[in-house]
This record gives sequence, structure tokens and C-alpha cells, in this order.
Amino acid sequence: MNTPTAPSYEPEATTGNGTATPARSGSGTATPAADAAALPRPYRSYVYAYPHKTAYRPLTDRPALAELWAGEPKDALSLYAHIPFCEVRCGFCNLFTRIGAPDELTTRYLDALERQAVAVREALGDDGPARFATAAFGGGTPTFLTAAELTRLCDIAERRMGADLRAIPLSVETSPATATADRLAVLAERGATRLSIGVQSFVEAEARAAVRPQRRADVEAALGRIRDTGVPVLNIDLIYGIDGQTEESWRRSLDAALAWRPEELYLYPLYVRPLTGLGRLQDPAAADRAWDEQRLRLYRHGRDHLLSHGYEQVSMRMFRRADAPALGPDDHACQTDGMIGLGCGARSYTSRLHYSFDYAVDMREIRSIIDRYTETADFSRAEVGRPVDAGEARRRHLLQSLLQAEGMPVADYTARFGGSPFEDFGAELARFERRGWLDAEAPDGLLRLSPEGLAYSDGLGPELFSPAVRAAMAAYEAK
Repeated sequence: MNTPTAPSYEPEATTGNGTATPARSGSGTATPAADAAALPRPYRSYVYAYPHKTAYRPLTDRPALAELWAGEPKDALSLYAHIPFCEVRCGFCNLFTRIGAPDELTTRYLDALERQAVAVREALGDDGPARFATAAFGGGTPTFLTAAELTRLCDIAERRMGADLRAIPLSVETSPATATADRLAVLAERGATRLSIGVQSFVEAEARAAVRPQRRADVEAALGRIRDTGVPVLNIDLIYGIDGQTEESWRRSLDAALAWRPEELYLYPLYVRPLTGLGRLQDPAAADRAWDEQRLRLYRHGRDHLLSHGYEQVSMRMFRRADAPALGPDDHACQTDGMIGLGCGARSYTSRLHYSFDYAVDMREIRSIIDRYTETADFSRAEVGRPVDAGEARRRHLLQSLLQAEGMPVADYTARFGGSPFEDFGAELARFERRGWLDAEAPDGLLRLSPEGLAYSDGLGPELFSPAVRAAMAAYEAK
């Protein structure tokens, strides 16, 4: 996941998606009102990984990691370490994180993370070189850890897992309150190439409305400290759809962020029901429609504003400054095969199985899962997960590729799976084309969303979920 303060996902813990117009000229024109009723809601599912964790189930056979990784490519692995602690839980957050860490909990957590790293590295075996191509620390808020604890986290990644952090892209998430000079110095010295800070809004009233207490002066000071490190990529996360937010106040946040010339900006739609404003409407359906309209309006305003200031759109959420250095994958959401996840909220991906630990949103359940993780002695087996068969692998490849602004070369799909996406997903792609979600001006052989299709990414993505995954997500009992 890109940010420790990333907004929530409805089916996961709630998310969103949308739809577009028959005009596929790439103009980004809004869907005609007459057609809108036939379209899914634009914010249905925040699709950052597939299948989602709510489709995972306890693995009755508890397969050994050594068996899972036998025969898997290991020459370009991705490493993700999850730190499930924050100084405060924002009002929109449903991520796997807890507030604070009493009684030396961070020490016990890092002890467990090190035990897990030793077990995973042993499971990778010696049948071929295990090499890491990227690394990321997320959460939660990794910089909730002290400078000394961050040093230990880096040591675990390097000495236990074998990742050369100074030689590969390393992305780390932070927050205004925890981006202190000593913590940032550790990260810069250990090779961080990207620091992502969750600001959400530079307007203090909006931050309060999102239950994100912060002063703008503190945010600006944190950004100054990040720039002082010399880390080459600064990412700023912003949220649109906050109660009371207008185009004018949204532009003020965008301009405040642009003043720092961040190499990347992520624009996230809010994914919680408003407590005031829209929530005061008598008709819930009218409230949802009005909120959808507000978010789409703010999204288009933010997109156009960033494009006019020299940024390129990478996905619905991600924008990169045109002259920013390319330091690794465009997508920092850990979506590819060959993912090693450390920590109780991290996922690991092999070509045949996605696995993790138990998942929860309720704070009491999260605390219980973290406590069980810190008490675990044997990390040699997978506990919770979901098999990925050939059909799901095709869906995942199409979904992840199509949600990127550059689109998907059909030849890449054919080379990996044989056949054609138009044969495998003809009904879905025909539906997307009728709605104007596909770019009619894309070069031959390139399957690409139109600007309006990108705007409706969170409505389009869930339509590619398989019936089995939909059923598993629907049957998940939230806790």
C-alpha cells in the first residue's frame, strides 16, 4: 500500500469505483446524465491489491514456506515491512494499525519481525540467488519507531533478508508528527530513495473534519526536514471528498503541496460516510449521489490542476512530476508476484498463493493479532491466504495493468498467458467500451483507459473481480 494514511476500501473494509461516457475521444467528458443511472457508482472499491484480504481464509494445510517458494523466481524479489503503529488513528482510516505501543511493544514486535525474517530467508533456500530489487516500509507509520528502532529495522532487512538497501529503491512512509530529523537522518543514510508523507489537507478545518488533528505549520516544518535529507523523491498524499471541501479549498491544498515541488503526488478519494453535511440529507441514496458528484468534481479539478503544472498522470491516484527521477516501479502498492512481506499486516505473493496473517479493522481485534504475532516463535508456515489459479492470475494482470494510465500492451498479456484479453474478458471489455472507459485513440495493440475511464477506476476495478472472489469478500465477517 502506498501510504500509512491511505483512505479505506469498501469491500475490504470499504472502497469505491466508477464509470464513464460513450465519447471515447480522450476528452475526459463527463458521462451524460441520461446514461448515469446505468453506470455503477464511481467509488465502490479502492482496488490496490487483488484478491483483497477479505477473500483470504485460514489455510487448513498450513503449507511450509519452503514448499511455497520452491521453484519460484527469486532474482527480483520485492521486500515489504509492515509497522502497525500510529500516534493517532485518523477518522477515515481502516488500515491495520493501532494507536501507540505500550510496554516496549515495538521492541517485541521487532523481535518477532526478526524471527520471521530468519524463517523466510531460510525458506527461500539456496537453489538460486535470492536478490531483492525493491524495498518498502509501510504501516501504520514506520517512523513511529525511534531512530534506533529504524536502524534495527534496516539491519533486519539487510542482514537477515539480504536486501542491499543502498543499492535498490527504498520507499518509506511517514507522517508530519513523526518525521523528526533523527529518524529521517537514519533513513537517508540507509538508502531511502522515496519518502511519502500523509498530509491529506493543508487546510486545518478540513484536517479536523477528517479527524486528523494537525497544524499547517507543523506539516510545513516536516516537509522542510524531508527536503533537507536530500532523499530524491518526496511524495505527498492528499484527500478529496472531505465534508465542506470545495474546489477553492482543494486548490489551496494542491498549491500548498506544489510549493514543495514534490516529485510525486497521490490524490485519494475519501472512503468514509460523512458525519455531517451529506450525512444530514434525509435520503441516503441522494447523499451517496451528492458525495459521488463532489468527489468526481474535485478529482477532475485536481487532475487538471496537476497536469497544468507539469505533472504526468500515472494512475487514477498517482501523479509524477515530468522531470522526476525514475527510481523503480510506478506502483508502490506491492502488487507483483515475488513479494516478501514481513510483519503481521504484510502480504506475501508467490505465483500460486497469496498469504498473510489474520486481518481486522476493529482496534481490539488488531491489538489481539499484534500480540499473537509478537508471541509467535515459528514463522515457517503460511497461516492465512488465497490460492491464485491461472484464471485469477489473468484477472490480476489485466486489472493491475489496465488501472495504470499507460495501459497494457496486448502482446505482453499474450506472451504471459497465451490467447487474448478480448477472448478471456470479452464481456467486461465490451461493457467498458460501451461506457466510454476505453481509449479509442490508443495505438494498435495497446489496451488503455480513457481519461474518464481512469476517473472511474474505482468502479471499473471491482467489475473484473471473479465470482469466487466476490463471494468470498461478501461472506467475510468484519472484525
